[in-house]
Order: sequence, then C-alpha cells, then structure tokens
Amino acid sequence: MPLREPLYRALWIATVASNIGSWMQDVGAAWLMTSIAPSPVTIALVRTASSLPIFLLALPAGALADVLDRRRLLIATQLWMLVAAAVLGVVTIAGLITPGILLAMTFALGLGSALNAPAWQAIIPDLVPQAQVTNAVALNSTSMNLARAIGPAIGGLLIATAGPGVTFLLNAVSFGGVITVLYRWRRAPEPSVLPAERVMGAIRAGLRYVRHTPPVRMVLARFAAFILFGSALWSLLPAVARFEFNRGPGGYGIMLGSFGLGAVSIATMLPRLRQRASIDALLAAATLVFAAGLLTLAWVPWYPLADLAVFCCGAAWISLISTFNSRIQAVSPSWVRGRALAVSILVFFGGMSIGSAFWGYVASIWTIQGALTAAAACTCLGLLATRHLRLHGIDRLDLTPSFHWPMPQPVIEPEPERGPVVVTVEYRIDPARRQEFLEAMQPVSRIRRRDGAISWTVLSDVADRARYTEAFVVESWLEHLRQHARVTRSDRHVLDHARSFHTGSEPPVVTHYLVEPPPTPDRARR
Repeated sequence: MPLREPLYRALWIATVASNIGSWMQDVGAAWLMTSIAPSPVTIALVRTASSLPIFLLALPAGALADVLDRRRLLIATQLWMLVAAAVLGVVTIAGLITPGILLAMTFALGLGSALNAPAWQAIIPDLVPQAQVTNAVALNSTSMNLARAIGPAIGGLLIATAGPGVTFLLNAVSFGGVITVLYRWRRAPEPSVLPAERVMGAIRAGLRYVRHTPPVRMVLARFAAFILFGSALWSLLPAVARFEFNRGPGGYGIMLGSFGLGAVSIATMLPRLRQRASIDALLAAATLVFAAGLLTLAWVPWYPLADLAVFCCGAAWISLISTFNSRIQAVSPSWVRGRALAVSILVFFGGMSIGSAFWGYVASIWTIQGALTAAAACTCLGLLATRHLRLHGIDRLDLTPSFHWPMPQPVIEPEPERGPVVVTVEYRIDPARRQEFLEAMQPVSRIRRRDGAISWTVLSDVADRARYTEAFVVESWLEHLRQHARVTRSDRHVLDHARSFHTGSEPPVVTHYLVEPPPTPDRARR
C-alpha cells in the first residue's frame, strides 16, 4: 500500500488538509459573490477566474515540471497560494472586498494551482515504488474527494457563523503543512548525461509528442467532449442552491459535500468495476449517470432529491476524471509525463473556463433549468460523437526506455545546439513487398515525429527499385541525442518489424548529416 511509505503518507495527510482548505475557499468565494454581485454571469466568473490561469499556463507549467526540480517548484507555488489566500482573507474581513478584488485574488490562486498541478501529479513515481503508482494515483483522487465531501460543509458552516474571510485565512494556513513536508523531503537529483531542456523547446517537444501519439489524442478528445458540458454543474450549482432552493451557505456546502461523498463512495468501487467492465463501457455509464443527475437537478423541486442527484454526479465525475487521468499517465513515458499531464490539465481547465462562462450566460438569458437541461443533452451528444474513440487496451504499452538505438559516433562532437540534423536509414527491400514495407513505416513515422523529428519521409531510388531511404530532420544535435533516450520497448517492436523487411546482408546503414549554414556574402566573394 502506498500509505506505508512514510513520505507519501505524510504528504497525503498534508494534502487532505490543504484540499479541505481549498474547498472551503471555493465555497467562500462563490457564496461571497452571490452576496456582493448576485448575477448568474458574475457568479459563474468565479469559476472562470480560478480555471483560466491553469488554461493559460498549463503548457509552461508542464515544461517546468519536466525541466526544473519538482520539489522546489512545488514549494514556491504553495507559498504563492498561501500569500494570495491570506491577502484575500484580510481584505474580506476588513470589509474592503469588491467583485473585482475577489475575481483578481481568485485568479492569483489559480496561477499558483496552474504551476503546481503538473509537478504535483508527476512526482508520484518519486514517492512510491513503481508497482504502487496506480494505487497512489487513486489515493490522490480519493484525498481530493474526501476533502470535497468535508470541506464544503465546513466552509458553509464557517461562512454562516464567522463569514467567508475566515475560510480564506484557514485556507492560507492549510498550505503550511504541505510546505513543511516538501521542505523536509530531500529528493535525490535525477542523473542525466544530457543538459536539461529549455522551457520553450520542452513545450514544443511536449506538443509534438501529443500531436503524434494517437492514444493521447483519443483520451483528450473524450475528455474535452465531457468537460465542456459537465462544467455546467460547477458554474450553476451556487445559483441552484440560492435561487432555486432558497438555501444559505450551509445548504450549498451540504450539496457540495454530497458531491464529494458520491465521489469517495465510488472511488472504493472503481477497481472492481474496471475488472468487470471495459473502460469504454464504464465511461459511457458514468457519462449517462452524470447527464441524468443534471436533468434531475434542473427539474426536481425537492431538495433531498436534488442532493441525491448531486451525489450521483459526484460518483460519475470521479469515475470519468480519474479514468482519463490514469489513461494519460499510462500512455506517457517519464520524460514527457509532466507535459502530457499539462495538456490534459489544459483541456480540463480550458473546458471549465469556457464552459462555466458559457453556461452562466445561457442561464442569464434563459433559465437555470433550461441551461442544465441543455447541458445534460449536450453531454449525451458528446458521448455519441466520441463513441468510436475506444480507450480499452491503450495502457498495455511498455514505456520503459529500450536504449537499443546505438549512439552516433562523430569524428568531432558537434556543438549541442548545432543543427538541423538530417538522419537517414537505408534499407534493401524486396520490390514485391514494397506496399507492406511502406505500411510498416507509418507507425515509425509517428515514433520519429513524436520523439523529436520536425519532418520525416521515405525516399525510393529511381535507379534501384530495392533501395529505400528513411530520412528525418531534427532541430539540433542535442535534440537528436535525446531521441535515442526516448525510444521505448514498445517502440522497439515497431522499429524491429519495419526493419524485418530489410533484405541486405548487413544492417541498414544509418547516417547523420549536419546542415551547413550558407556562406556569408564576404566569404562567397573570396
């Protein structure tokens, strides 16, 4: 069990406390806005303000998580959020709060969350043995939903008795435990024979990986199809509690607590459900349950039944989100995991930002019931539109580095940033098997592009029907060296299959070329 690891256990406990504080903060901010600016659009903007920074900074944050020391990055972001929450609490208690200040400080907290999220998810393999990573990911989800079940209820009671400012200050205090555990952790540096990637280059490499990895794209497409419409619950739930059921902050907190209880309840059952049903069937069932919950929340006037609907939405939500998250991690090797998770976070919070603002606008020009009904219908349509993107079995890849690709041996070692580099691989192919060979090279193309190639092609010799040359271009010598370290064991099977068509007595010839810069005008004249 991951909790038997002392460091993971201490960080998990501190995280539960911090997450409780964050949910108290969310309840306080949303409810405070219903008091100082009671408009569905303005209330929905609170959710947008917390989500938009993560949408804007997800990619740089993912690159930083893969390039910088993750421990130090996490300490810095936790300190930033502590200060932002403390300032908001002091301003609120002093009676100086305005809608603009509330949105600005919520945005500041979102900035901290944006830089924190990819590194937080990416450190899990550093805290537990590899065999326990999946369970540790599930426990992290459980901690979030345990906090979701407790935090809103506590926040609602505190708002009713002491005001939202107190909840903001307690949230600031909650970051202290996480900072303490991280500060006492002496993380061993990861050895590397190559220099660390630069941030912009790392971002490009991450985007290139996602673009040329079909399993990642499938997960993200299904994720986006759900979150754009599922965000309606979060943007409209404060308005539902206040305006449809005439509930105070305690009632709103209870509704959020019901959501968290639903999430925690299903979290213990998910491993068994995944054994009995395919991933795609589980995702379809959870999506339909969530849509039914939205529809019930829209039209049922009885508060206890509305709480039950929110409970079911919580169970469906964690089933979907944890499944999407685990699939992303399962198809992303360690060198790019932070950036792949960052793109996933980008999809999540981008969908939350756009969806929250959109559904708040729909509710303002129509009705809350109409907006929730439309969101339920669109959720079902999103499931229908992405039904062909099947995720079952995509986690069976062996992403362990193979290190089977021999490192180049130049006569004179080029400067690391020298480039572009053109790599060619020459094959002898039976002309009768030409089509089979070209089909086998298509997945090779994805591997080359995913791992760093900016272009790729196969050339045939017009004077020799048996001679074919694979050619790809990499932006620098250092980036090509990184390609060698990025090839996985699953990739090796693909490359070996393509190479099996080679009929020559010697292995295919691999050649490296450096593109020479054109001569300057003065040199040309000389």
